Amino acid sequence: MTCVNVLAAIVAEAVESRQAALCAIVGTRGSTPQPAGTIVCVDSAAQMTGSLGGGCMEAEVRRAAHQLLKKNRSETLTFKLDNDFGHDDGMICGGELDVAIQTCADPSEIDPPRAALAELKQGRATTLAVRVQGAGGLVEYRIALESVPHLVLAGAGHIARSLATMAVMSGFDVSVIDERPDLNHSDRFPAPINPVVGDIAKTLADWPIGANTFVVIVTRGHRHDESALAAVLDSPARFIGMIGSKRKIKVIFDDLRHAGANEERLARVHAPIGVDIGAVTADEIAVSIAAQLIAERRKDYRSAVEGPFPVSAESI
Repeated sequence: MTCVNVLAAIVAEAVESRQAALCAIVGTRGSTPQPAGTIVCVDSAAQMTGSLGGGCMEAEVRRAAHQLLKKNRSETLTFKLDNDFGHDDGMICGGELDVAIQTCADPSEIDPPRAALAELKQGRATTLAVRVQGAGGLVEYRIALESVPHLVLAGAGHIARSLATMAVMSGFDVSVIDERPDLNHSDRFPAPINPVVGDIAKTLADWPIGANTFVVIVTRGHRHDESALAAVLDSPARFIGMIGSKRKIKVIFDDLRHAGANEERLARVHAPIGVDIGAVTADEIAVSIAAQLIAERRKDYRSAVEGPFPVSAESI
């Protein structure tokens, strides 16, 4: 579940003229299941879209948000992860969460989530304003939301099938490119995975690769791997990885060098791809690749919350 799903749920409730509560973790102390910047939606039926880590604490946030919805109030509440919240499910993290809960009712309160959702759908990072009542009046938190990373898998074999599912669960948009329609179809790669049937190299060359695109090359052979890598080597992709033995990778790199490939471009290719966990089976190899993708995605993590800032009457 991504922040896109959360914002879409808030907007969908507004379209149906129903209230929803936007809940954002704006502060943490000690050990907590989710970091500051995590957002969820609680609707008028007390259903939650997104997750704060599960357990009794999440149920308490949902209950508190639903109560604020009934009162049409927005405020920041603190939840302590101790025996009171964790005695029956093992969630005794010992930390504290500050959760800003904003009731979204009138159009002015829906506009920020709608605008943030539009930006994210365009592949752009954005900032979401969350306004609640503080001790001295209305305050605003600003939540940094990263754009959803796009994983492009070159090849539709067994590794790609497992990896695509893992990547979706990890918050990636996923497309799979392969020219074999008997393998690359919606039964093997169900929605939201996007199977694209076509020549791998040509399709990659025409693909809109951006700064938040991850390319993983797991085709069925040396020739296809080499042509796929050549097609994306000079792209602005955030991550390029290729499966294969050290010998195969050396042969491919030497071929590309002979064809004039830039040495710095080759140096940024992760090959062989995957974290070294001693993987043997296709599923295990997919796990090792998924772990590397997540590590790359999170390595430049920055503080996701700014504020609270006082809100002047003129800006309301």
